[in-house]
Amino acid sequence: MMFTRRLREPVMRGEITCSVRIWRSAHVKVGGRYRMGVGEIEVTAIREISIQDVTPDLARRSGFPGVVDLLKVAKHGPGERVYLVEFDYHPSSEDGAVQA
Repeated sequence: MMFTRRLREPVMRGEITCSVRIWRSAHVKVGGRYRMGVGEIEVTAIREISIQDVTPDLARRSGFPGVVDLLKVAKHGPGERVYLVEFDYHPSSEDGAVQA
């Protein structure tokens, strides 16, 4: 999973643990691990939601000041399906192994 530059540090600090994505179909799966920085994102849950489920609270939890800001970044390509992806960040240890 890719994140805008300003969200990467809060994700790696564990301050952001969910993301709203608008895709044609899910691009990640539960249990999947995706490289990010010096560690990995592990998807713990994914579910399809409606656009009405994207609330100001969910936008803030995702690292955005409001719904409009989130939606400007969430759309990837021509997709119309809205997904809520929850995840944990696992940093790498000094030897490069990802800590579980």
